[in-house]
Amino acid sequence: MTGALGVRVAPSAATIRRVIGLVCPGGLADLTGSCPGDADSVAVDGKAARGSRHGQTPAAHLLAAMTGDGRTVTQPRVPGKTNEITCFADLLKPYDLSGVTVTADAPHTRRDHARYLVEEKNAHYPLVVKNNQPGPHPGLRAPPWKEVTARRYDREVSHGRKETRVTRVLTITGLGLDFPHAVQAVRVPRHRTDLSGH
Repeated sequence: MTGALGVRVAPSAATIRRVIGLVCPGGLADLTGSCPGDADSVAVDGKAARGSRHGQTPAAHLLAAMTGDGRTVTQPRVPGKTNEITCFADLLKPYDLSGVTVTADAPHTRRDHARYLVEEKNAHYPLVVKNNQPGPHPGLRAPPWKEVTARRYDREVSHGRKETRVTRVLTITGLGLDFPHAVQAVRVPRHRTDLSGH
């Protein structure tokens, strides 16, 4: 861009971000992304690209992989007729994840994802299981949680509530949990008390 005096002026950072976001949401991450091979952990998470919704066209949904120290590895756009789950393996396929711990949110707590991480990528996983997941959740009720001696209590008061979390860790090999390569389970029940008096 040339200014009024004929001097070339570089576009602002906001202009560069806006143009790249309009042309290819997530594309900058693939141009500048870094290999996660030297990282201890990689987090996989999806999000809608801010400002990418136009009229009846929905916002671009991106699936990102980031290292534990905040480096973006890759962030491709999830194709319109698919979802994060179907893109998980392709997202991580190009990278050496040997010895890396890969985290993801509850929708990725699937047997095929666990097998892929351990058997094909030689990685480790802690995956989240929520109450509404019919697959692994019922099996996690059976272990003897009340007998667990490895516990941690966390208490905090904020936003007019007192919250207590009790973290229990249990080795589950030999307990019959039907989930590939699962060795330990962590249970974190939360108890909330409303302090507002309402």
